[in-house]
Amino acid sequence: MLVAIKRYLNSTPAAASQSLLALHGVNRTYDDGAIIALKSIDLKIEAGECIAIVGASGSGKSTLVNILCGIDNPTSGSVHWEGRPIRKRKHWSRLRRSHIGIVFQDFNLIPTLTAAENVSIALQGGGLSPVHRLMRAAVVLDRVGLEHRMHNLVTRLSGGERQRVALARAIVNEPQIIIADEPTGSLDSATAASVADLLFNLRKNSNTALILVTHNEELAARCDRRVRIKDGVIIEDTGQSGSTRPEEVQATS
Repeated sequence: MLVAIKRYLNSTPAAASQSLLALHGVNRTYDDGAIIALKSIDLKIEAGECIAIVGASGSGKSTLVNILCGIDNPTSGSVHWEGRPIRKRKHWSRLRRSHIGIVFQDFNLIPTLTAAENVSIALQGGGLSPVHRLMRAAVVLDRVGLEHRMHNLVTRLSGGERQRVALARAIVNEPQIIIADEPTGSLDSATAASVADLLFNLRKNSNTALILVTHNEELAARCDRRVRIKDGVIIEDTGQSGSTRPEEVQATS
């Protein structure tokens, strides 16, 4: 069993009642307000939720993802982790290291490193020795079916295998949230289905919250909740009950 890394922002009774991750009145503009990427975004994510964020290219999905994981900052509004506002880069860095796992469409692996080395990088700064980081990476690569390929350079792996390495890197710290940005977008249909099954199974077995960003409606339908974004505005949120909230229906009319 993986040994959990000490959590940043220790839970308190007050924090336990808060949403895991929440955006309040978030706006994001560029070019001094000429480009509006996100407008008045309110979004709450609870522990263990499975959410699809859907929308066409240019809808604001990527900007929303970047703000959810602290890669970008809102122009106005706030982002909260367990009820606490997160503003500083160092706090976001700690969250990404031990609480938030990210899976990118283009893998974002280091080509000169092996699969195990790519995964072990995510463990740096957690107090483990290089040997123990590699041992832990091996355990996680086994979970995604790649133990036999752990010593291969990632350039020698197929697209599906590289995405499995990316998944292993995202979960090696046992995060509370996995954010997957078009994780099957660059894969053929058969490989995409296999990677999607793996992602949902990993989430189910660990009770980790999953935020799946996709334009694939069939993939989104596998999530319990769907948040639809258009022109930087959330126009639909099925919520946990599976029904669209009335205020969002009115917003689209």
